[in-house]
Amino acid sequence: MSPEDKKTTRSSAKPKATAAKAPRAKATDERAPREKAAAAKAAVAKAAPDEAAAVPAEKPSAKRSTNGAFKRPEYHGLRQRYHDEIAPALQREFSYPNTMQIPRLDKVVVNIGLGEAIANAKALDAAVGDLTTITGQKPIVTRAKRSIAQFRLRTGMPIGAKVTLRGQRMYDFLERTLSLALPRIRDFRGIPTRSFDGRGNFSLGLREQLVYPEIDYDRIDRLRGLEISIVTTAKTDEEGRMLLELLGMPFQSN
Repeated sequence: MSPEDKKTTRSSAKPKATAAKAPRAKATDERAPREKAAAAKAAVAKAAPDEAAAVPAEKPSAKRSTNGAFKRPEYHGLRQRYHDEIAPALQREFSYPNTMQIPRLDKVVVNIGLGEAIANAKALDAAVGDLTTITGQKPIVTRAKRSIAQFRLRTGMPIGAKVTLRGQRMYDFLERTLSLALPRIRDFRGIPTRSFDGRGNFSLGLREQLVYPEIDYDRIDRLRGLEISIVTTAKTDEEGRMLLELLGMPFQSN
């Protein structure tokens, strides 16, 4: 290649380099409006009120007051009487140094045994309906843990239903039992105190579900007994008995 051809080639290459740099300059020109828009948004954000201040404050929860301090939730009925009267009385009686040592109700278990459910499957549905009406909570079906040939019982067969009550529903059920159900028992002379288990828990048996006013006599298929187990945090039977007496349990006088 002659020197003149080389010069021609170099001169033709320069415009290409200039053409290649042109898009970069264009991109720089495109970024400039974006930077201007970002700066404008920042200026508007500074002038506008703070977003956090514009959002309304959340309402305080039921467990905390407006100043952030802990606030005891509102109870009613027997539960309210326990917190206002029974718990201070128990603390004075047994001289508890800590309020967490005061005996209280943990749970109430209502159970119906259904040996007839082996031969009559409809009996289980009737018992579940009665427990739902009495307690206001859907019961669970209890099943056999082992097979017993004499009773024609196999593992997994339904043999009963039970409900575990806690919280406000537990206190409501216990209040209805003490004030409505027990006075409806014929020739009622009090509840014996021999049904404690040695750890402050108490079991109560009722022969028929009709003692609860929610049960309609014309809609039941037969009379069924039920067992009520009251589980407390008491350490001894003496503490558990004192707790139930203050709650209104009508024990027999010795």
